[in-house]
Amino acid sequence: MRHLITGGSGFIGNLAARRLREHGDEVRVLDLWEDRSRPADIEFVNCSVLDRDGVRAAMRDVDVVHHNAALVAQTDAGRDYWNVNVEGTRIVCEEAASAGVRSLIHVSSTAAYGIPPSGPITAATPLRPVEPYGKSKRAGEEVAEAICTAADMTLITIRPRATLGGGRLGIFQILFEWISENRAVYVIGSGNIKFQFVHAHDLMDFYMLALKAGRSGTYNVGTDRFGTLRHDLEALIRYAGSTSKVRSLPTAATINTLRALHWLRVSPLVPWHYLTYHKECYFDVEPLLAMGWRPKYSNEAMLQESYDWYRQSAKVASTVTAKSPHRAPLKQGALWLLKMIS
Repeated sequence: MRHLITGGSGFIGNLAARRLREHGDEVRVLDLWEDRSRPADIEFVNCSVLDRDGVRAAMRDVDVVHHNAALVAQTDAGRDYWNVNVEGTRIVCEEAASAGVRSLIHVSSTAAYGIPPSGPITAATPLRPVEPYGKSKRAGEEVAEAICTAADMTLITIRPRATLGGGRLGIFQILFEWISENRAVYVIGSGNIKFQFVHAHDLMDFYMLALKAGRSGTYNVGTDRFGTLRHDLEALIRYAGSTSKVRSLPTAATINTLRALHWLRVSPLVPWHYLTYHKECYFDVEPLLAMGWRPKYSNEAMLQESYDWYRQSAKVASTVTAKSPHRAPLKQGALWLLKMIS
């Protein structure tokens, strides 16, 4: 089969491209920047999803479109969230329909749910996003569903929990750096909340399972083994041999402080971070397990592996020039001052 992956140089898109190539399929990636480590037989198209003519040309002879291109939460993109995550999705889906593409996989976000409810997030949990990023991802899902339904095109929507694995930097870089330097690690509130992650390879395993099944559906993907946020952070600290401590911050005062720092543009933490990270957040993955998916990694195991990758690649990671927010280091801004006194 022939595949087109938008955002194919990003963290998840890059993994999907390589996994499909390993299966012997033909792969074309579309992105604004080129990953020079990309295998030579994966075709690269330098194009924005907002360039309709470029997207149309990239759809040539494609069977399946994987729509990963998005401005993620930590880009703090403001109005541009809507341009890329909604209008970009519209262009990709419309051109896929016009080209006779059979299936489209749309990678969305937990942020579409908004403030996580108490208890597991299920297929029946309403979508109530509370900040610009989440609102754009929900609207993008609605656009994709309307176009794919009208075109009788299979639509597989995947909402991953926060994804870990080798090569993942972004917000996790700050956590790993502070633990490696024996700094305090902070949580909003007690941290005694159920909090779920997913390993990139487990995500790809389900991704390929859903692709093979070939049925339209929306799937929430996270590990089936996780503890509380505090427990899993303390386990990582012990594993790292660090003297770091997990410290609690008062909820209301911390959120208001982070809101002000965000408004001043001196913090890497955006509303999706500070409005939700004191709330338990986990998916009910029983429907995925019933499909035969078996995640290999627990929260503890994936945090340990990701931390090891960071430590082994620290010098390289500090000079990464990738334009993918999840594959590049993150400027700490005002958090650097907190780090210095921790």
